[in-house]
Amino acid sequence: MRIALISEHASPLAALGGVDAGGQNIYVAHVAQSLVNEGHTVDVFTRRDDAQQAPVVYVKPGLRVLHIPAGPARFVPKEQLLQYMPEFAEACIRLCNAGLHYDVVHANFFMSGWVALEIKRRVGTPFVITFHALGLVRREHQREADAFPAERIDIERLLVREADAIVAECPQDRADLQRLYGADPAKMTMVPCGFDPQEFAPMSRVEARERLGLSLDEFIVLQLGRMVPRKGVENVVRAMALLPRELHPRLLVVGGESDDPDPRKTPEIGRLQAIARELEVDDIVTFTGRKQRDQLRAYYCAANVFVTTPWYEPFGITPLESMACGTPVIGSAVGGIQYSVVDGLTGYLVPPNDPKALADHLAYLQAHPALSRALGLAGVRRAQMMFTWEQVTAQLLSTYRRLAPAAVGSARAQGARLRLVRGRGDTGAPANGEHSASTVVAAK
Repeated sequence: MRIALISEHASPLAALGGVDAGGQNIYVAHVAQSLVNEGHTVDVFTRRDDAQQAPVVYVKPGLRVLHIPAGPARFVPKEQLLQYMPEFAEACIRLCNAGLHYDVVHANFFMSGWVALEIKRRVGTPFVITFHALGLVRREHQREADAFPAERIDIERLLVREADAIVAECPQDRADLQRLYGADPAKMTMVPCGFDPQEFAPMSRVEARERLGLSLDEFIVLQLGRMVPRKGVENVVRAMALLPRELHPRLLVVGGESDDPDPRKTPEIGRLQAIARELEVDDIVTFTGRKQRDQLRAYYCAANVFVTTPWYEPFGITPLESMACGTPVIGSAVGGIQYSVVDGLTGYLVPPNDPKALADHLAYLQAHPALSRALGLAGVRRAQMMFTWEQVTAQLLSTYRRLAPAAVGSARAQGARLRLVRGRGDTGAPANGEHSASTVVAAK
């Protein structure tokens, strides 16, 4: 099949850990790679947010990332991107009309869904949507802090009606789509997020700590992810203040907009540092800044426990990565976390914004190391059994094929294709030796 993935603000090539770079970026990158590994051809459409970006990046044979001009060629918060989606859609439709054929479009997030709907209306390509987050759920938790335009809700309702298939990432996501948007159960399928077993697997804790220069004697609590208030890092800092010092606790907070923990670049770090000083735990709370993907396994394996206590979480990939590394998880009993983490088996579920409940569970794990190891082993088994990207992609493909059955094995899918012209700064060779040329991506 020829498959288009649309992800307007979350590029699979972006550095992770920033305000708008997290789980969706990982999802799109790994789904695209896995689809290509299964023999399909994939183009990822994402917004051009840097003037130095090549119009097309050839990631590997069969996989390209197309940087679509829409709005200024610089970072724009996703809350402000809706105004540029007509321009984004027009560029995509010009590419389709110039000869780029897709059997199915998979939209990620509501703005990508709006673009996919325009493609369906004007080109005829069916589309699947994974929302990754829902506006009405966000409003329930963020209220006046939600900066998305009001039109988001109407667009989501429209997409729920018009999408050919809707991917819910967990039972809570499915229930929210039906409760708040009236989604048709017949159009819905549940497919979780995943992890890469080549990236995340158990490692000796001693080896991991030596690699990172961490003490072997401390009880290390790890918080890893985007540095925004809704992720609940403040809750973890406050829990640390309730732990007895004789437990030798240490909180590592991994994430931010820069490799160093710079509060000027990541204001949330500055806010949390002030709270840690106020609670007199700044000596046991360490902010590491952003880390590269190839460093994360060592952090997961070095920790005694991974903690993630967001106010809400559509799914949450970091708990899977921790489980895959054999580290137990304490997470909020919200969203996808309450699906991926089995309370009492692979970790514990606690209420969000409840530092005492979190501290009690941390102290209990510290006092019962054999139990902690058992939870970690169970986590590895659950992650490998249910949540690899290969398993995720197989489920998505089942949905794609239902929408475009004629594409499977068809001559059309294997026919002549246009190759986008390689722009300045492009990397790699044209995918699969594809021929012909189009410069539409570079044009406004």
